[in-house]
Amino acid sequence: MEPGREGELQRRHLPELRRQAAEYYRSNEVPQRLEEALNATFYLRPADLYGHLANYFSTFSKPPVICRLIGRKVLDGVGQPTLEVEIFCTVKNYEKSICSIVVSSHSEILENASPEAIDADEKERNDSINRALEWVNGSLNEMLRDLQPADQCKVDELLGEYFARKVEEEKERKAIEKEEQEAAISAPACVPALSAVTPSGKKKGVKLGKKSSVAEKPIPPMEPIEPVLCGSIAIGGLSLAVAKTGATINNTPLYLHLALMKHNQDLPKELTVPLPMVTLLSCGKSSSGKLKLMKEVMLIPPTELTVKQVLSVIQIWDHLTKVFQDTDPRKVKTKIILKRISHLGCLITGCDSLEQPLSLMQTACKNLGLELGIHVHLAINCAAHELMDYTKGKYEILTGTLKSPDEMVDMYVDLINKYPSIIALVDPLRKEDDQQWSNICNAVGSRCYLIAEDASKSISKLMEDQNINVPKCSGLIIKYTNQTKISDLTELTRLLDGQRHIAILGSPAGESSDDSLVDLAVGLGARFIKLGGLSRGERVTKYNRLLAIEEELAKNGTLRMSFFLTCFQLAMNKRTKIAGGMIETAPQEGKGMKRL
Repeated sequence: MEPGREGELQRRHLPELRRQAAEYYRSNEVPQRLEEALNATFYLRPADLYGHLANYFSTFSKPPVICRLIGRKVLDGVGQPTLEVEIFCTVKNYEKSICSIVVSSHSEILENASPEAIDADEKERNDSINRALEWVNGSLNEMLRDLQPADQCKVDELLGEYFARKVEEEKERKAIEKEEQEAAISAPACVPALSAVTPSGKKKGVKLGKKSSVAEKPIPPMEPIEPVLCGSIAIGGLSLAVAKTGATINNTPLYLHLALMKHNQDLPKELTVPLPMVTLLSCGKSSSGKLKLMKEVMLIPPTELTVKQVLSVIQIWDHLTKVFQDTDPRKVKTKIILKRISHLGCLITGCDSLEQPLSLMQTACKNLGLELGIHVHLAINCAAHELMDYTKGKYEILTGTLKSPDEMVDMYVDLINKYPSIIALVDPLRKEDDQQWSNICNAVGSRCYLIAEDASKSISKLMEDQNINVPKCSGLIIKYTNQTKISDLTELTRLLDGQRHIAILGSPAGESSDDSLVDLAVGLGARFIKLGGLSRGERVTKYNRLLAIEEELAKNGTLRMSFFLTCFQLAMNKRTKIAGGMIETAPQEGKGMKRL
């Protein structure tokens, strides 16, 4: 087309283009907004004129929406593969990376596990991460596109439906596999081998007249392990990543974003920083001593201290090392063991009795001018489910020392009478020992918290039946893993609050350097947070985050000191020392500290 002809056509269409442009701007209220902005700006006369105008017009922009997800395989704190999720949003017509989170892996393998168990765990972990990457980078990417990250409930609803479909698909796949296996077995004629039957009609290998070794008293069998769907870590990872994205876009700390969610957008006047349960020693199955019962010996500081003051207990850590070094020089093995740091971030030491680690704690505290039970308290993670010998129906608390569930209750009562500074027992029994949970609760529940960690059901199962009292306990340690969603946690913590149970946020063994767990604990109002020891970067990072949140709340005047031990301290005042022992005059079950 000739240049003159093209210009003529443009001139003819110019009025129409002007009309369309005017209509477009008028329909979007641009002239009105522009007039308001210019009028207001003239009187303000800001130093950065265009920055002021940009901020003004940004309030009328569309809310950010998710445009892309990226899943990556990364390493957790113990060098095992886990999932990282990064979320990109369309913000003011531009694609931006808003945040990323690293999910803690769910599986835990004992340090002294067999090579076969380690290989199986590594294969399961890799398969799960690879499947999660397929979901995040594939179908979930498409499903969450154009959703607003602030709409957490909608995101979690879609994630829940997606997970339910995957569960059904897995059931169908297993059913087909089972049918194929049955068909393959029934295809050849089944003729029993003559060698399998003796002339008398009795099977070989069965020796008559010999009694099999059975437990003195039958114990409830172990409940089937709740299956973990391969790839389910993608659900929990995405839900948390969306929550963090929503907080970032709103320029709000994650803990405050979560607190608003839990309280239906009604901003709490004060927030409580959970008290840390600091792991100092590990004397469990992974240690070389005879003692197997105490997987973690934890320190709980008094409530009147701030987290900053609490973390000064690292002096006890240092002093414990000195106490060990001052022990009998002939016990060289003890010194070697102390050089090891557990994946929980604490010292591993071999002990040969229940009293040894507790006496060491007493000595270390005494040398620092602290008294156990007054200045600091103790909690023991018993991890009893790891100690059951199912062939004998008893717990092996020390090498060669076995106790029935009833004997375990008596042992704990004696231990707490002897060491009243122990104010919490975690997993003192298996979850199947319902009667013994009730017995120990009646015996010491008014002066010691009974906490279920592995002895509790998974979060998804708790949400289904909402039965927190099985096993009977004071509270739960909640771990954010697998298909857990943020909306599940807010609902579960509301349920625990309503039933007057303690919510404790705990970090898994395969912890990562992501510190979102601390924001979860503060935002959801957890009473405790269980992070492990004051060592290993992935755990120290969380302690530092706890410090930062406390400082921020104190600066804003919204920090409320913890009050979870109030009734405990009142009960302690009513206890009377008699002949070196203790007579309990505190309120009975239902009126003591565990029902705060």
